[in-house]
Amino acid sequence: MPVGKVKWFDVDKGFGFASNPGDDDVYIHRDVLPPGVEELHKGQRVEFDFASGRRGPQALRLRLIDPPHTRRKRRPASELSSMVLDLISLLDGVQPGLAAGRYPDRKTGRQVAQILRAVADDLDA
Repeated sequence: MPVGKVKWFDVDKGFGFASNPGDDDVYIHRDVLPPGVEELHKGQRVEFDFASGRRGPQALRLRLIDPPHTRRKRRPASELSSMVLDLISLLDGVQPGLAAGRYPDRKTGRQVAQILRAVADDLDA
């Protein structure tokens, strides 16, 4: 089964296209999506069986290689703003030690990493 990347998928229209290495793009209808999957996202890798249709290759079966995207609810901007301010204060406390060639202790390092990940996840959502 060929592996391709989703070029686009419109949930409202119920179809989209995926790249097909060495051949024309493959048409994907919502009917061939695996159970529980309602949409595909651009760049998501999929594996598919296809056949030639009237208008070109059409997927008959589709398997997701990359997990489906789940949309997280973002924190309110005001809450994220206060997290960024806390993060700046925290980093100001860590920076002098790093400049002197010392890493923070394990507990502090984990706290900083946890806050950095939370802020990055909310900014990227």
